[in-house]
Amino acid sequence: MAERRRRISRDPLGLRRALSDRLLPGLVAAMALLAALALAGAQGADRLADRWQAGAASAVTVQVPNPGRERMAAALTLLRGDRAVASAEAVSPERVAALLRPWLGEAPSLVLPGVIEVRLASASVEGVGRLGARLAEAVPGAELEAHGMWVARLSAMARSVQGVALAVLVLVAGVAMAVVAVATRAGLAARREAIGVLHDLGATDGGIAGRFARRVAMLAGLGALGGAAVAVPALAALSGLALPLSGEEVVGGAFGAVPWGMLAALPPAAAAIGWGTAQATVRRWLRNMP
Repeated sequence: MAERRRRISRDPLGLRRALSDRLLPGLVAAMALLAALALAGAQGADRLADRWQAGAASAVTVQVPNPGRERMAAALTLLRGDRAVASAEAVSPERVAALLRPWLGEAPSLVLPGVIEVRLASASVEGVGRLGARLAEAVPGAELEAHGMWVARLSAMARSVQGVALAVLVLVAGVAMAVVAVATRAGLAARREAIGVLHDLGATDGGIAGRFARRVAMLAGLGALGGAAVAVPALAALSGLALPLSGEEVVGGAFGAVPWGMLAALPPAAAAIGWGTAQATVRRWLRNMP
């Protein structure tokens, strides 16, 4: 009897029965998993795009028509002597033919241009334009091709992925608020008589809303914690697939690339959303209560 009285004093509204400790945490865990995947996808796409953009922006191809020894030597001498060029290497005719074979076939009588791979020290537009003008003057007909189109496409892809991730996060947050509101209203309906008694005894709207909000925040935080834990192996697997593409060395391998800080922020964020939504829902319901 004494134990029962202590439980009632700690939970006078019977919220442990009214707000299930299984359904709400399970739903929040699923949404936290989706949020973690969306955030990690946006972060990974942004990191890969930055690395690919840096590489593509500094990579330049030079084509030298009628590639005699003197013309190739003149182009290489100019490029290697320019302060904007980090390295310049001629591509062998065999390699050029192998790269073009899927489109041109064998074509033994076709005279292919000479190709020089250039890595710029700085990928400024002005530097590329100046280098192209010098090259055309020293070696007539030579063309310098920057990879700006691919850089623009990579940037657009990164922005698109981040926009989709933001939309997913907004959708997840909206669904979470709706789920919490529905669960809170169900709890209010289940404990309507107890709430009315406490209200008549002098309990304030803030006090009643606070009890609901604390219970919902705890359940939402626990659910998000479970969702974040489930997301760890999935994110580690995705990171393991992405690491070879990024070319980065990460301490700890795939698990070292998992965004631990982002995962750690999910439970308090879910708890805050649950607390605020429950507060607003209970106060609105109490204002409309006859």
